[in-house]
Amino acid sequence: MKKITIGAALFSLMLTGVQAQTLKSPDGKFEMNFQLKSGVPYYNLKYDGNVVVEDSKLGLRLLKDGDIQFASEIENKNNQGKNLNAGFVKTAEKFDSKNETWQPVLGEKKNYINNYNELAVTLNQTENDRHIIIKFRLFNDGLGFRYEFPQQKNLNYFIIKEEDSEIDLPWDTKAWWLAGDYDTEEYQTQTSKLSQIPAIWPKSFDGNASQNLVKNGVQIPLMMKKEGANPLYINLAEAAVINYPAANLELDATNYKFKTHLTPDAQGAKGYMQTPSTTPWRTIIVSPKAEVVLDSKMLFNLNEPTKYTDTSYIHPTKYMGVWWEMIIGKSQWAYSTANNVHIGETDFTKLTSNGNHAANNTKVKEYIDFASANGFQGLLIEGWNVGWEDWFGHSKEFVFDFITPYPDFDIKMLNDYAHSKGIKLIMHHETSGSATNYERWADKAFQLMNKYGYDATKTGYVGNIIPRGEHHYSQWTINHYRRIIEKANEYKIMVNSHESVRPTGESRTYPNWIAAEAARGTEFEAFGGNNPDHQTILPFTRWMGGPMDYTPGIFQTKLDYYFPGDKRYVKTTLAKQLGLYVVMYQPLQMAADLPENYARHMDAFQFIKDVAADWDDTKILSAEPGDFIHTARKAKGTDNWFVGGITDENARDFTVDFSFLDKGRKYEATIYADGKDADYINNPQSYQIYKKTVDSKTKLPIHLVRSGGYAISVKPVK
Repeated sequence: MKKITIGAALFSLMLTGVQAQTLKSPDGKFEMNFQLKSGVPYYNLKYDGNVVVEDSKLGLRLLKDGDIQFASEIENKNNQGKNLNAGFVKTAEKFDSKNETWQPVLGEKKNYINNYNELAVTLNQTENDRHIIIKFRLFNDGLGFRYEFPQQKNLNYFIIKEEDSEIDLPWDTKAWWLAGDYDTEEYQTQTSKLSQIPAIWPKSFDGNASQNLVKNGVQIPLMMKKEGANPLYINLAEAAVINYPAANLELDATNYKFKTHLTPDAQGAKGYMQTPSTTPWRTIIVSPKAEVVLDSKMLFNLNEPTKYTDTSYIHPTKYMGVWWEMIIGKSQWAYSTANNVHIGETDFTKLTSNGNHAANNTKVKEYIDFASANGFQGLLIEGWNVGWEDWFGHSKEFVFDFITPYPDFDIKMLNDYAHSKGIKLIMHHETSGSATNYERWADKAFQLMNKYGYDATKTGYVGNIIPRGEHHYSQWTINHYRRIIEKANEYKIMVNSHESVRPTGESRTYPNWIAAEAARGTEFEAFGGNNPDHQTILPFTRWMGGPMDYTPGIFQTKLDYYFPGDKRYVKTTLAKQLGLYVVMYQPLQMAADLPENYARHMDAFQFIKDVAADWDDTKILSAEPGDFIHTARKAKGTDNWFVGGITDENARDFTVDFSFLDKGRKYEATIYADGKDADYINNPQSYQIYKKTVDSKTKLPIHLVRSGGYAISVKPVK
């Protein structure tokens, strides 16, 4: 516990109850207290009567209108503005509540429950004659709060210097964290006590195509655990990041205190606001059970319902792709040997082919044939369009036009061929970070997709953002992502964004944002590796706000198969790759390996063919961040269940309890498990497949080898 002086404690007691409000969760287990201390807003949070967030400040610092010119001016002490963090009196309070059930267009369950009690406190800053509202929503799994700015004479347009929302913890918790950054989340997760973060932080990250680190900062969602006799799991995140920058957290590692740190724009400002407006929600999910945290839908509940009038075009998709062979270096995105091309001017038919371009007619047709024969709906093709010869590292604004194919990619023929086989091609729109260029071409790009029957695109933002100086998570770029999503909806197109901002529950509002990357995915197995615990952490962090396109399904895990002597390998067993299809919710579900590798293991590939991509129900059977996750899901519109489990670098035993099945019914379970001699380093392709009749009383023991896993397909016996 932190030291509190007697004088400070007495002073706090004297102020307790002065302009204080209390809010309780619907089940009564949470209690949030708000009060003003000498005009400064504070809140705290209790769970089962115990403090989980100590008195923590709220407020924002502002810049004076028109004063911002350069980033250096922000730190000028004469340029502080009149802040929104002190001098308040409470003028109103309003309590409200909601208990509703809503249906996501795509989701982990058919129904999401949105049940909360709400307190909105109006605070007036008498010196400046302006007011704000701080709104709190208390759910049965935690707290969300945000700032609201009504339109008024003295608060019309303003610039945010920083949001100073604090979360002050009583303990030195264990944390699973990423180094803070304005441009990437593609780092290995670190595991340590909060107090240890400053010492570990300098070595917690590696290089990235675009990175701007926040010293001693950590990213959100942040998963933590109070260890001991009465453990408590805490998840810090944000929801509904719209017209506002995404946040990192600054850490006071001595006092276990976090403060919001917003992503700046090219001039260093954190946000340009026009009233009426709101900030994103700051979220604190708390439970003595990790499974409850993993199952929380708070971030989605804090987003607004969609205003789309037609969502019929939005559907789960299982797809393959001409992708992994380029990731591992077997083929290339670029068509020619040139290193300097001009879109609209260079005649690519006159360039010398490099002989290794993956997106060619012959190879794409082979992928189409395999995907069609095995029941997939989509095929992603990267490197189909001109411009890849000099796409990266030159801050080139006009880098792609998104409509012109390479000479060896016959877009009409391949689309006709794909449609004849029941396959829809998935368009790839890599921007190389040039968001301005993509916006100029978006209409033509989506019109081309409509012409040829594409209904989904994978966007990419590798490299530094253009407009130059902006960041992947700054306000301008956040708004860019939303403009693209809304534009895609006009053309009935689903979007899977890569290198974008992490989702914060926006799929409720923008359901055509079907997936995103925004974390270290399978591709990093070829770029330097992912630790064996990586996939057991991501669902507690990156996944809290929406699906990730993780691209699992790698069967040929050792890359010396292609390149003798190559030391790279995917740090899982084959059976763990199958388990990922259940543990990780991905309505855009990829089978990422090469067709030839699946052809050698068609018995194991059967699970990928069978597994659903969208669900009516989800049960988190058992979970511990960094160690293991076991999940059961019921396929959308059927009585079929799928179960998956994964472990970290430690071998583990688990007993699957089938009590989630309907009582009185028999089911046939097909179990795909690690082989007895399996090992993710020495024998990753060893697996076993067997069948068993099960019912709601069945308890099935499973052994997971180190970095291993299992998958089970469960179907009713007719």
